Amino acid sequence: METNTGRANAADAETLTTAQCWDHLRRGVVGRLAVVHGGRPDIFPVNFAVDHGTVVFRTGSGSLFASSAGQAVAFEVDGYAVADANAWSVVIRGAAREIVHVDEALEAMRLPLYPWHEGPKPRFVRIEPDSISGREFQVRGGHMEPGREA
Repeated sequence: METNTGRANAADAETLTTAQCWDHLRRGVVGRLAVVHGGRPDIFPVNFAVDHGTVVFRTGSGSLFASSAGQAVAFEVDGYAVADANAWSVVIRGAAREIVHVDEALEAMRLPLYPWHEGPKPRFVRIEPDSISGREFQVRGGHMEPGREA
């Protein structure tokens, strides 16, 4: 798997190590899944769980499932700490596949994946990354208050 180490080009941004990227992902709540749908790029917000070096999410049988299962995808999660005006972003690129084997599906059902949107979400999808990258930086201008635009 391709990883980032060291410093980013911008003096005020730090490139995260692979371990730091996974630590940040574990703290994330909502990620954005980037896929190609109908020949065009699209982005879907999903809640997720980190599981053994992969990302797992639940979905229905609609366009998100049709666009992601068996496809190359990108998955991105951001975070912001108000107390110290520190922001971070992590991106995973890899293959998404539906979890279909019984043992793996039972294990996925034990993950803390609780869909926010009503409606059935019977399918579990696992993103197996071939690269992970992330960066962390101080927000220019210091502390950002909720509702205040950057």
